[in-house]
Amino acid sequence: MQARLDGRNAIITGGSAGIGKAIAKNFLTSGANVAIVARREDVLDAAKREIEAEGQKAEATGRVIALSADIRHDNNCQNVINEVVSVFGHVDVLVNNAGTSQRGDFLNVSDALWQDDLDLKLFSAIRLSRLVIPDMRERKWGRIINVLNIGAKAPNALGAPTAVSRAAGMALTKVLANENASHNILVNALLVGRIRSDQWEKRHAADPRGLSLEEWYADAAAGLNIGRFGTAEEFANMATFLASDAGSYINGTAINVDGGSCPVV
Repeated sequence: MQARLDGRNAIITGGSAGIGKAIAKNFLTSGANVAIVARREDVLDAAKREIEAEGQKAEATGRVIALSADIRHDNNCQNVINEVVSVFGHVDVLVNNAGTSQRGDFLNVSDALWQDDLDLKLFSAIRLSRLVIPDMRERKWGRIINVLNIGAKAPNALGAPTAVSRAAGMALTKVLANENASHNILVNALLVGRIRSDQWEKRHAADPRGLSLEEWYADAAAGLNIGRFGTAEEFANMATFLASDAGSYINGTAINVDGGSCPVV
């Protein structure tokens, strides 16, 4: 069975760049209508045009909408759902992908930073899931994918608060999977390993060694069994599989997308 999403309606938070944008492209070309959500309107608009161009090349029939919202706040989560329902009718797939990589020495992480990280990565997923699940139950079909980090399973030093919020996201995944399986709502987590992204390119830019981007990626991939970083498109392939009927017997899992063996990011 092909991983198709024909006629499905999907929301992707953090959908304006990197992994989120790649998932949106893959969903659209697989037949879905897609709503991308992020904070910056200019970046969102550019991403929407890029995603639509990809869809046109694939002769996709779905639509793309872009919603600017700070989903750290409860009322904004409700507004996002209201807007998507007004345009598409209902939500079939929710991808909770919003987040940044907040890292630091535990003793130096303030309460404000902890709260901001939890609001963005955990509470937004809680709130959006709570808003879409009732209708998914009514229709007896739904998919929720929580994009986390491999640090959720194996946190390292200087990983606060990201590792903690991501580990909580993994527990949330299992709870929602257990509570909603009988309604044909499948909930899974995808854990990011070393995937090319804007965050890694920022590290490259800050590196004083003067390496080209490709040289830097090759150096940073040292020690990985597969010998390279993954791409956002490879990550998106797994998300599309889980969102489709092809993944209809996968529920409550936390799948590493890390090439098989990856140091904790």
